[in-house]
Amino acid sequence: MQNTGVAIIGTGFMGWVHVEALRRCNRPIVGILGSSPGKSREAAETLQIEKAYEDLRQLLADEDVTSVHIATPNRLHFPMVKACLEAGKHVMCEKPLAMNSKESAELVELSVAYPKLAAGVNYNIRFYPLCMETREMISTGALGEVLHITGSYTQDWLSKQTDYNWRVLADEGGELRAVADIGTHWFDLITSLSGLEIEAVCADLKTVYDVRRRPVGEVATFSGSSETEKQLQDVLINTEDYGAILLKFKGGARGSVFVSQVMPGRKNCLQFEIAGSKSTLSWNSEQGNEIWIGHRDRPNERLIRDPALLSSAAATVASYPGGHNEGYADSFKQSFRSFYGYIGQNDWQAVPPYATFADGHREVALCEAILASHQNQSWVTVGE
Repeated sequence: MQNTGVAIIGTGFMGWVHVEALRRCNRPIVGILGSSPGKSREAAETLQIEKAYEDLRQLLADEDVTSVHIATPNRLHFPMVKACLEAGKHVMCEKPLAMNSKESAELVELSVAYPKLAAGVNYNIRFYPLCMETREMISTGALGEVLHITGSYTQDWLSKQTDYNWRVLADEGGELRAVADIGTHWFDLITSLSGLEIEAVCADLKTVYDVRRRPVGEVATFSGSSETEKQLQDVLINTEDYGAILLKFKGGARGSVFVSQVMPGRKNCLQFEIAGSKSTLSWNSEQGNEIWIGHRDRPNERLIRDPALLSSAAATVASYPGGHNEGYADSFKQSFRSFYGYIGQNDWQAVPPYATFADGHREVALCEAILASHQNQSWVTVGE
């Protein structure tokens, strides 16, 4: 595999998750860029990274950097991705790819213009071994025809009025929050597993807290810290805390999903049930090492993650033997292994094994359809 020096943009929760996963992939991390030179230096010292960049221009001028991981607030994705590609760097961007479909479409076109640069969106949940097994079972016909798909993605980190983070602000993250932040993970996972495309949506969204109590000063994502002793100020919120969406898939299958960031007790739980004409599959990310397989005329099954029992595709992303659980952090490792494996094989005509900019654009267009559906209180065709 060709040598690939990596730079990280973003010093928050997701930034250090990328750092840890890259090190587990034996990828050399050259430097890190924060929102200020001070943040860069602090992160470089804490994470033991050699270089702390003053700004994006300095990062892009570094010849030791051949790829960039972008883990910043959403509003920065488009200009940073564009600058990195134009500077000749491979890019792995956190979702969503951009703030709107005009921006994401432009990035798709730009990625086509640079065919020898890998351009990925980090939909890491694809890389849980039993999600890969689900894809194989569907593609080989073990489930039969897919009839309907249901599921959810739920969290509780914004379930109090005093919970606050930049993600709740439309200017920072976009007009949609729960749907764009966690719902897009569910949509990407389901479409990549089933091979089905969502053609129309009917959505109902709700902002539980129209006003949140913001602590004066910076708040880290998933910090878990008590803010009761801090000075608080009111902030108006117009992004959704909850959403329920009906789905029509091309080919006739139907579906439904709900997302919530105000569900006490659910820390980070993605669930799906895929009902086929022969069998049903059910998976829950909080018990990610097992999948339930339902049958009509014989006993139901529970498959426990074990590379020796999985298909070859799923076994590829299962590093440990049976009984040695893998989870969230491992999905990032496998996502990045696939990204750098693709770069290393140097076959730019091959189909990328990770989520591409085209996938990222599809999710942005889907979010716009969901928002339009909620505003119009009607079914909306995706991309219309």
